[in-house]
Amino acid sequence: MDTAGTGTDAGTDTRTDGAVVVTRESELRELLGTPLPAALAKERTRLHALDREWLAASPFCLLATAGADGTCDVSPKGDPPGFVLVLDDTTIALPERPGNRRVDGFRNILGNPHVGLISFLPGRGDTLRINGSARLVRDAPFFDRMVVRGHRPVLAVVVDVEQVFHHCSKAFLRSDLWKPETWAPDAVTGRAEICKTLERPEADVAELARYYGEDYAAGLYRTTS
Repeated sequence: MDTAGTGTDAGTDTRTDGAVVVTRESELRELLGTPLPAALAKERTRLHALDREWLAASPFCLLATAGADGTCDVSPKGDPPGFVLVLDDTTIALPERPGNRRVDGFRNILGNPHVGLISFLPGRGDTLRINGSARLVRDAPFFDRMVVRGHRPVLAVVVDVEQVFHHCSKAFLRSDLWKPETWAPDAVTGRAEICKTLERPEADVAELARYYGEDYAAGLYRTTS
């Protein structure tokens, strides 16, 4: 009997027929080699003044988490530049803003505090990477420094920095990510149609288009019931 959704026979996975799978680190090193000494030496356990400068200018990051059972999540976080607040050389905090309330990453943190963060600067190919141990804070005096458009966060992710380093720009150069001439936002189905098809089939697509238009941007910091 075929396994639903996979096109494979029960007990037999044909999706990787002919594939040579890497199962040991020795194989991985044989294929990719060992890191250069400089790549290893660039790791630090404390924020440098240059890291603080970066975070003060960055409006966007990705926060990766994994639950106690190993399931993973990566969540985009964005706000005005400097939204990742530096509390000291070994501690940063990210504010939570109104969203869809799935809290996938937050539930992961409750079961497994290890997190990874990549901080971006628009137009820059290099990134700042921070790994550490996180906890959820529901209130603290520093929340007053996170107010945006009158919105004070009701939750923050506080990360104790364990590893920090700057990453090279090869992925951005290969993808031409920051070249406007390569951008094609209309090459795929629009957000309203995606929502209608996959999430809210009962909704009117015209209403969804209005919702995800100017009204959506106007309500970014609005808490809804």
